Amino acid sequence: MAISTRLRWLGVVLALGAGIALGAALAQPALGRADQKGPPAGGPPRYTVVFTEGTNLCVTDNQASKLYFYTIDPGKEPGADLKLRAYVDLTQTGKDVIKPTLTKKKKEGER
Repeated sequence: MAISTRLRWLGVVLALGAGIALGAALAQPALGRADQKGPPAGGPPRYTVVFTEGTNLCVTDNQASKLYFYTIDPGKEPGADLKLRAYVDLTQTGKDVIKPTLTKKKKEGER
């Protein structure tokens, strides 16, 4: 059986279209570019929650290498505002003593 000229041209056009689409898809960067600003695509998260119990929260800032500790005011119910109490510089890990940096306690109504 002979293939008509019209079907041959249709096959050629479809093959060219598929080739162009495949080339465009492969030309795109997979995860990002070297000149792209901001965190790398597919990299580790900025923050990691270490633990939380409703009245306190411990979070690691993976980029700043710090561990932050938040807790509610004494006598408050779970669900109250969590306030930053202290943080630790994780670059001190391995030393005999690590001293946390305490934050100043603000009085009611202060910001």
